[in-house]
Amino acid sequence: MTHTDDVREFLTSRRAKITPEQAGLPAYGGNRRVAGLRREEVAMLAGMSVDYYTRIERGNLSGASDSVLEALARALQLDDAETAHLYDLARAATVAPRVRRKRSPQTVRPGLQRVIDAIESAPAWVRNDRGDVLAANQLGRALYVDLLAETVQPPNNSRFTFLNPKAREFYVNWEQAADDIVAILRSAAGRNPFDKDLTDLIGELSTRSEEFRTRWARHDVRHHRTGRKRVHHPIVGDLDLAFEAFELPGDPGLRVNVYTADPGTPSEDALKVLASWAATQEQAARDQAARDADSTTVEKK
Repeated sequence: MTHTDDVREFLTSRRAKITPEQAGLPAYGGNRRVAGLRREEVAMLAGMSVDYYTRIERGNLSGASDSVLEALARALQLDDAETAHLYDLARAATVAPRVRRKRSPQTVRPGLQRVIDAIESAPAWVRNDRGDVLAANQLGRALYVDLLAETVQPPNNSRFTFLNPKAREFYVNWEQAADDIVAILRSAAGRNPFDKDLTDLIGELSTRSEEFRTRWARHDVRHHRTGRKRVHHPIVGDLDLAFEAFELPGDPGLRVNVYTADPGTPSEDALKVLASWAATQEQAARDQAARDADSTTVEKK
């Protein structure tokens, strides 16, 4: 899809979600030919001419001022994530595509790895805007054991969710998880329209997953800052975890996700069991690596 298509379909989809009653307008009977508000109603609510709003909705956000965008956000009753997305689309309309397209970050600094390794009682991992898992602490590796075992590296949460059958067992509410992931990707695509890795991933998932295509067409956007995650782990069973997502100002495009269990709950006990299992597994892997190294040394002699 072109940027013009993205603008048109985003605004059209938001307009379709608002009834005249929600906007404080009379319904004028039940014979309405459009879902939600008409263009002229949005224009009136935003304080602009119908011609100007029509031009914007057809995909031309070039030159739209902050006051125009604010008026549109109010008229369409956009939430914070939707408003941010509208501003991202407007910025993209004034920036020519770069000759050399941006790439998603693919590595983390050693110092950042040490920071998440220092978090010992909670799963933590670092992701980029397209959902690649670039680093994790020991408990994070244990929590996402199936995701991190993906053959395509770095492992990607969106690809895992839509293309790996194990995801439907792992995410207790897979439908909600899928909705969230697509909305987060849509927000990222608005912020980074020239990120080749991101557009390649969206193209791959659109080609291979009907579930993804359906959700992508909704143009929903969402911030991923805090919330709860319910998963069914293959080793310790059900976990109900709270998560916090932290942006990294020193590493644009990267975020740290940290998961915690409420004190005194079965999930807290399950995380302790998972931590013990993870420590045992990783120690066994180190022991095996040492034995393999010793065998190689003996053979060389």
